[in-house]
Amino acid sequence: MMFLRRAASAAALLATVLPVTLASPAHAADSAPACRPPATAALDAEQARLADPRTTALIERAGLTDFVRRLPAALCTTRSPAEAERLLRTWGEALWQASVRRAQGQRPGGDLAPGDDRPLYWARLAMTAELARWQPRFTVDRAALRARFEDASRGLTDNAFRTEPGVRRVFISGFDPFGLDAEIRRANPSGSAALQLNGRRVTLADGSPAEIRAVVLPVRYADFDAGMVERAFAPHLATGPASADIITTVSQGYPGIFTLEDWAGRARSADPYPDNARALSGGTRERPVTAPGLGPGPEFIRTTLPADAVTAAVQSPYPVLLNPDVTEIPAGATAPVDRTDGPTPGSRAVAGGGGGYLSNEVAYRSNRLRTELAPHLPGGHLHTPVLTGLPADPQLLTGPEFEHNENAITAEVRTILEHAAVRR
Repeated sequence: MMFLRRAASAAALLATVLPVTLASPAHAADSAPACRPPATAALDAEQARLADPRTTALIERAGLTDFVRRLPAALCTTRSPAEAERLLRTWGEALWQASVRRAQGQRPGGDLAPGDDRPLYWARLAMTAELARWQPRFTVDRAALRARFEDASRGLTDNAFRTEPGVRRVFISGFDPFGLDAEIRRANPSGSAALQLNGRRVTLADGSPAEIRAVVLPVRYADFDAGMVERAFAPHLATGPASADIITTVSQGYPGIFTLEDWAGRARSADPYPDNARALSGGTRERPVTAPGLGPGPEFIRTTLPADAVTAAVQSPYPVLLNPDVTEIPAGATAPVDRTDGPTPGSRAVAGGGGGYLSNEVAYRSNRLRTELAPHLPGGHLHTPVLTGLPADPQLLTGPEFEHNENAITAEVRTILEHAAVRR
């Protein structure tokens, strides 16, 4: 990958990119200060959780502190919006690659288990807080700059498949931690799986090789409204060297089991459950709504993943089940009905197997796009078991049971993909 040729790790970024940024000859002749003192910015609801010292500890114990500490000085070397955009993309890609390498045991640093997904989440959030405080002496579109950084630090840029013939290409997405107001130490095993599997070469169940690429998506309605899912998946569904042979979205689901979701529904209906920014979807079970910016499509989309083959082959350490449950408003009716055998003709979607929240929506959005751009591709959604095992002491960030469970879930995600991606 282009960025790995520039900098193989965060250490390379700190050793090469930062000194160049901080001492650019083009800027040395200009003695005017590049930016004003940092502002006391109003942080959003997600960033405000950084006040809990455990979030800083998760960054420090993963060796990612320098990304947060040195970003303000790097921003102050930029002299135009274009320079700021390039810098934030570079730093975002560096944070992503450092987190991937750490998750895969290739980058030592800190004493947290390598597969822990939480340091990337909190480091990224801390860096967006620094961006909010930055006061340049030129006008910037701060929201656009944050979006550029978010995309880069989530694997949406500079994360293409290697173009080698005969290698199957598997593209997946995971999610950030969520439910943090109840337990700020929470992780998300789908995000951990994305980090641990991104760029991996694996051997499929039929002996053929495959490469996995991954992204980690936010648990925020606004980012979905702005098309992040489509930006993540479209390059891998269009014909060309970046195209995938199979896609699946992954999220945390039910206790003790994996589920392949048979149906994704078009609606949002999760209120009063908020997202990470404490925003609501606007839809309830009785009054589901369609997400803004969602292209045309059916009320329900069925998985095309080889569910029978996966469930027949993978059942340990967690059972893998096909989940056909949906909630619909039947044609001609006004009240929602729960079904265990899929939707009926003409019904309106209330919830897919993944509910009416963003797990369901990421499945619907990605597979709606798949049916438009690459209908022959297998695609669907996989729910992991709930990650358990955090220590009872709220000041302890990790423990053997937690780490074992996170790694066991990732290992089974890999096994499921090795069976699902076999050419049929």
